[in-house]
Amino acid sequence: MINPLMTGNAPAADVQDLESLGICALKRGQYFSSMPEYYVDRDQAKCIKCLVCVRQCPYEATFYSAEMNIVTNRHENCINCRRCEAMCPTKCIRIKRWGSGFRPNEHWTEKHIRSLYKQADTGGVLLTGCGNDLYYSTYFDRIVLDASQVTNPSIDPLREPMELRTFVGRKAERIDPSGNGQGKPSTQKFPNLVCETPIIFAPMSFGAISYNFQEGLAIAASEAGTYFDTGEGGLHPNFYKYGKRAIVQVASGRFGVSADYLRSAAAVEIKIGQGAKPGIGGHLPGEKVTAEISRTRMIPEGSDAISPAPQHDIYSIEDLRLLIYAIKEATEYTVPISVKIAAVHNVAAIASGIVRAGADIVVIDGFRGGTGAAPTIIRDHVGIPVELALAQVDQRLRDEGIRHLASIIAAGGIRNSADVVKAIALGADAVYIGTAAMLAVGCTLCQQCHRGKCAWGITTNRSDLLPRLPIDYAAERLSNLLHAWSHEVKEMLGLMGLNSIESLRGNRLKLRAVGMTEEESRILGITHAGI
Repeated sequence: MINPLMTGNAPAADVQDLESLGICALKRGQYFSSMPEYYVDRDQAKCIKCLVCVRQCPYEATFYSAEMNIVTNRHENCINCRRCEAMCPTKCIRIKRWGSGFRPNEHWTEKHIRSLYKQADTGGVLLTGCGNDLYYSTYFDRIVLDASQVTNPSIDPLREPMELRTFVGRKAERIDPSGNGQGKPSTQKFPNLVCETPIIFAPMSFGAISYNFQEGLAIAASEAGTYFDTGEGGLHPNFYKYGKRAIVQVASGRFGVSADYLRSAAAVEIKIGQGAKPGIGGHLPGEKVTAEISRTRMIPEGSDAISPAPQHDIYSIEDLRLLIYAIKEATEYTVPISVKIAAVHNVAAIASGIVRAGADIVVIDGFRGGTGAAPTIIRDHVGIPVELALAQVDQRLRDEGIRHLASIIAAGGIRNSADVVKAIALGADAVYIGTAAMLAVGCTLCQQCHRGKCAWGITTNRSDLLPRLPIDYAAERLSNLLHAWSHEVKEMLGLMGLNSIESLRGNRLKLRAVGMTEEESRILGITHAGI
């Protein structure tokens, strides 16, 4: 016998009664939703019907039925942001995986099946936020640090000075010891970023993230003596006061770009590519473009902010050189110019061309890098690990004798201070952190950033959700993170017998590989453990 509820032909009265309980007839185009990914397990004995969970859920996964005096859920709407769990005063809620999932299949995983169902339902491209979450080798986890013992004693950072200050930008080729007859050594000077810690907040644009989160980043960067990157969304007028700690971006959409914008910052970054979506542009949905975002990006309120895949005035290294020097002229050669690229095949040759075009900084963004919105299929299958790209770029620039002409910033999946140390030893001058900063202020990696409904107030500017992330709270937690990681970096420098971060840069003798093939070790330029 055919179940009328499964065909969508149930009597209207029956459907209405079921819908009051959050149970809906399965209509055409809803097959994906018929198998929720998560289940909201509520202990009704503990539930006091305070309705906190109803008010806190922006995805309409929780509602109250006055007729039945019960709080229940539309499980298919739950995205596992865990806001209801955190806010429930009686801790009666647990988010669980729905049922037993699909029948086990090593080839057709649950992720494959769910994606296929959803595309068959909608006919659309699946979008996601954050970084690549598939199982690929994370080389940082297969690299260990060397440590000093007898012949090269370790250094105690609590008792001896330890230098983390990092100068990011072009360096002079040589120092003239004669000082041109002036009695002091002289050298040609170039504008550099002066970072008191080699950790910089990654590009995250206003619109993709909330106003409060971006100001929290700016405050924390100012307090720690480092920098934050505005991303491609322009710089809000209220944030110009943080300009000396801001890296501003010039991307293909040219959002918010003006002479004042360029001159207000400590550095200007030309965005060519992004690790999470190499080779494609960006898209901020119109529903996220509020009045403030409209004013900052210089686009109409409510309109989609679309960044083309290429910069339409850059089709060669020569074109890139023209833009680099146009920005240098606009800023009167007072700030370093950075070029950000995704980690892709042949990245070393690309970086070499960028340095020869006049860039002072090269940013390499690995495929674990986060994003506010990207097609899932591209995020998960395009690009290469930042560890491999970084090692190759550093070695290529050294081999060509141009390493001093530009600094390297590594980005894409930096999770802790050990990753920072390993990245610098592989050749980076500094690192970008983005997802780590989001996690520090409460992100749960639900990967729904593109929907503008972030329950934690991190990636939304909705007036009812924005206050959930107070600016001072964000700034405090981000400052704590930088302080903790910086202290751990000092500890790791000390145990290697080094007293400055400069001594670690590109020093791959301090790294050892564990469980790698000979080819992987060769590409990374490190020796296997035990040798």
